[in-house]
Amino acid sequence: MVTKGILRALISLGALTTLLLVFYSYSSSPIRRPHAEGSGTGTGFVRPKAGGSLKGNDPLLNPEKGPSGKLWGPGEGDRASATLLSLVRNNELEGMVSAMRDLERTFNHKFNYPWTFFNDEEFSQEFKEKTQAETKAECRYEIIPKDHWEIPSWINNDLMAESVKLLEEKKVQYSGLKSYHQMCRWNSGKFYDHPALKDIRWYWRVEPKVHFFCDVDYDVFRYMEDNNKTYGFVINIYDSPESIETLWPHTLEFLAENPSYLHSNSAIKWLTDSRNRPEHHKKAGYSTCHFWSNFEIADMNFWRSKKYRDYFDHLDRAGGFFYERWGDAPVHSIALGLFEDKNKIHWFRDIGYQHIPYFNCPSSPKCSGCKAGQFTDGVGIDQEDCRANWFHFAHMD
Repeated sequence: MVTKGILRALISLGALTTLLLVFYSYSSSPIRRPHAEGSGTGTGFVRPKAGGSLKGNDPLLNPEKGPSGKLWGPGEGDRASATLLSLVRNNELEGMVSAMRDLERTFNHKFNYPWTFFNDEEFSQEFKEKTQAETKAECRYEIIPKDHWEIPSWINNDLMAESVKLLEEKKVQYSGLKSYHQMCRWNSGKFYDHPALKDIRWYWRVEPKVHFFCDVDYDVFRYMEDNNKTYGFVINIYDSPESIETLWPHTLEFLAENPSYLHSNSAIKWLTDSRNRPEHHKKAGYSTCHFWSNFEIADMNFWRSKKYRDYFDHLDRAGGFFYERWGDAPVHSIALGLFEDKNKIHWFRDIGYQHIPYFNCPSSPKCSGCKAGQFTDGVGIDQEDCRANWFHFAHMD
C-alpha cells in the first residue's frame, strides 16, 4: 500500500529527477527556450496587462465578415472526408439532442456530414432513434475497444488512488472520477485510431449541452483543407495548474530527446509566456494556455503523425492521465503549439458557440442568442481568457 507520505515523496523525487534530466539535456540540445516577452506578430493588437481581459479591445466586437478566400457553399464542389464526432453516454441523450439541433440548424442541414457517436458501452435503442430523428445525415454508433478505454497495465492502482486524494485536496475537478481520466486519455491519443475513423481525415467535435448561435453557410472542412489548416478552435483559456503540474516537465524531457520535432514557426512563446497569470507558470512551468477542446475542427492526420504518436506514448507511459488529471485540451494544445506551424491553426471567430460557462460570440447578423464579445455568463472568471496571448504571440486569423 502506498501511503500519502510516500506518495508525496515519490512525486517530489520524480518531478526533481525529471527537471534535472530536462535541464542537462535541454541545455545541451539545439532547442532554445525563447524569452516570454516576445514582440508579437505585427497584428497591431495591444497586449493587456497581466491577468487582464479583452473587454473594450475584443475583435469579436468588430463586424464579422467570415474567413477570406474561396468558400464552398451547399452543393458546391466535393465534400471532404469528414464527420461530426461525439463521445457520449446514453444518459446524456437530452443534452446531445439539444446540441445536434443547434448544429443541424446552423450548419449541417445544408451539408449533411455524418454523425459518429462513441461510447464505451452499447447505445440504447432510444438513443439511436432520437438522435437519428434530428438529422437527415447518416448516424453511426460505435463502441470503443476495451484496450483503448481501460486503464493501462503499467498504472499502479495504489498510486493512482493516493494521487486522487491529493488532487481532491487541491480541489481539482473530476479528479476522483475514473471515467473522466479514461475519457481524457482516449480523447488525447486513441480516438483517431478507432476502426470507424480509419478512412476519415477531418472531424468536428461536438459535446452534449453545447450551443451554436450563428449560421455557417460554407463547408468548414473544405475551408480547412483548401487553406492548408490543421486545427480550428473558438475558445482559448487557461488551465488549472494543479491538474497538470508535471505535464510540462515531461514535455521538455520529450523535446530534449526529439529536438527536431519543434517546428521552426511554432507557437512556443504562447506556451512559455509568464507575464500573464504568472502564478500558473510558477505552478505548472508554462502558461497553461490551451484551446478548449470540447470544440475542435481538426485534421486527424496530425494526431496520426509520428511526432504526435511519439509524444502521446511518452506522456502515456509517464502516467499523468491517471496520477494527475492531464486533459486532452492541454495535451492537444501543447503538441500543436510545439510541433505544428502556428499559421495552420485557425480561430473560427465567425462560429458562435457556448460550452458553460464560456462563449465565442461574433458581431454578425447571422448570429442570434448571444451578445457580441460576450466571453462568459459567470462571475469573476474574465481573467481565464487566453486569446490575448494567442493574438500577441501567433495571429488573429
